[in-house]
Amino acid sequence: MKKHNLKNLLRVPVILFFLVVTFAQAQKADSPRAERKVEKYAFIEARDIYQRMADRGFKSVEIFSNLGDSYYFNNDYSNALKWYNQLFKLDQKSIPTVYFFRYAQALKSDKQYDKANQILSGFNVVGLKDSRLSAARNMPNFLTIIDFQKGRFEVEKVSVNSDEQDFGTAYYGPDKVVFASARDTGVFYKRTHSWNERYFLDLYIADRDAEGKLSNPEKFDKRINSILHESTPTFTADLNTMYFTRNNYQKGDLERDDENVNRLQIFKSVKKDGKWSRPERTPFSDEDYTTSHPALTPDGKYLYFSSNMLGTMGMESKFKETDIWRVAINEDGSYGEPENMSPINTEGRESYPYISRSGNLYFASNGLQGLGGLDIFVSTINDDGSLSNPVNIGEPANSTDDDFAFIIDEGNDTGYFSSNRIGGGNDDEIYRFIQLEDLRETCEQFVTGTITDKQTGVPLENAVINVIDVNNNIVASRRTRDNGKFAFKLACDKTYFVRGEKRAYNTAEELVNTPTVTSNIDVPLALQPTTITGKVGDDLAKLLNLNPIYFDFDRSFIREDAELELQKVLAVLEDNPTMKIDIRSHTDSRGNDDYNEKLSSRRAMSTMNYLISKGVDASRLTSKGYGEYQLINECSNGVKCSEEQHQLNRRSEFIIVER
Repeated sequence: MKKHNLKNLLRVPVILFFLVVTFAQAQKADSPRAERKVEKYAFIEARDIYQRMADRGFKSVEIFSNLGDSYYFNNDYSNALKWYNQLFKLDQKSIPTVYFFRYAQALKSDKQYDKANQILSGFNVVGLKDSRLSAARNMPNFLTIIDFQKGRFEVEKVSVNSDEQDFGTAYYGPDKVVFASARDTGVFYKRTHSWNERYFLDLYIADRDAEGKLSNPEKFDKRINSILHESTPTFTADLNTMYFTRNNYQKGDLERDDENVNRLQIFKSVKKDGKWSRPERTPFSDEDYTTSHPALTPDGKYLYFSSNMLGTMGMESKFKETDIWRVAINEDGSYGEPENMSPINTEGRESYPYISRSGNLYFASNGLQGLGGLDIFVSTINDDGSLSNPVNIGEPANSTDDDFAFIIDEGNDTGYFSSNRIGGGNDDEIYRFIQLEDLRETCEQFVTGTITDKQTGVPLENAVINVIDVNNNIVASRRTRDNGKFAFKLACDKTYFVRGEKRAYNTAEELVNTPTVTSNIDVPLALQPTTITGKVGDDLAKLLNLNPIYFDFDRSFIREDAELELQKVLAVLEDNPTMKIDIRSHTDSRGNDDYNEKLSSRRAMSTMNYLISKGVDASRLTSKGYGEYQLINECSNGVKCSEEQHQLNRRSEFIIVER
């Protein structure tokens, strides 16, 4: 973008003008978020356990994948790569499919693109069979997606551009266009603002011919143009009501918020007896936030606009980014409550909406995947007001610079947009286009799911769900409702990560490959609490989610896989020096009852001796074998059961008897 560009200021929601003392004022600090209350019996962080095991030289898929995830989900790809590198030194056949993708993402962040591609192609090498395999090998990046719409427009600059900023066109009847310009046609007095000595924006009107060519620009009505900025108008079908963007300036007063900032607002004027009324600020505009760039639906029932009012996704960002909103216009002229058009909004900036006669919403965004700066996107407004997945309209309408303020006359497939692209001029310019081809058809995917607590199964409210593309870009974001549910619309034939996050829980993620036809995909996510908690009577095996501790047939020595699980128990005991546990070993019902009791006693004793050998005081441990006397299902002597049912009874317990 061009430094000190007035149009750029109009695109940034916080605007400072010549009466404001300074441009770079510090933003107010966010209200401190309440820290999560530490539970009474919290005694260890899960990540600490895996770190300790790694430090002691233990190696396993579980250790390295969990350590890698702990950094990956915090966008610390450098440290994630460290542990994923260790993970992929192990037998790749034992590595879950999703880690091929996560490892590739971490490699990309380190610009190791060749190795990332090698890892993705490694599916065939390890013999994994997965429905997502073809998508992994043929994963299109966002440039490929954008390129799909390329070449649908012929583009040229309009002749009415000046040497100053010109942008933000609006249709005014069948043969005229109104736009904003920083040119100043005053003879005796030219108004500039002191920040960059540029002329203030006024609205201008020009003639439009059948091909969309513009001529004869002149200033719009003097009752609308003020001593400050006006831009981006929109008109009702009868041309008797207009909404437009202006500095918060009414009746000679320049209003500012608590930070001494004069923000953009939406004003309304009505034509009576051929004269425009004094513009009045709309009631949904407020001095504490920006409202700008209004756009009426063809039936005049809704006004779309951009704002960073409360509820905006990007309002907490450095620049207090704007979202697309809409408000209903009632028959009596009153307004409904503004509603956020959340399916198309991001943490970045969405602005400059325009609604075509066929019900397409065009807007500009730098939060969605684009070619650079602001790009123009289109989304279909459905009958119920919902929006389709936004589509980048492609080159040449979009470029590596800012492209915005798109409008189209679908009757003759001509229209205008604004851009500061290289080669266009010194500043914003208005471009005319001819649409050669309609938007190329895409399909949609409906992805739904529920986030739950992995230990309790209870739905989690206000958890964050992010949909992330293969380039680590967030393409959609939601928060769960009180029932833990979420829903997204996504594109077809794409690969996404659906990621669930909540304070005090480990992040969970599922890899989703959307098919080539419209369908519904269910993605349930269970989040594991980050802090393991326990009280007297609880079983550490359940709290730590231990894998089964196996012993060889008719043996009681500690196997290597069992040692990995016991390291987790050891970490808890080390961090809680007053804790005492009772080790209980159980067998299934097969074999002699008396022999099973003795075998389980030897195994419990072997487990206790292992912990003692690692430094745990013997006074903190007791052990007992229960044989087959405490079965947890119906698989007693003589009852036919599956191996899986018997396995449930072959278990070790680590009961907390003292804290």
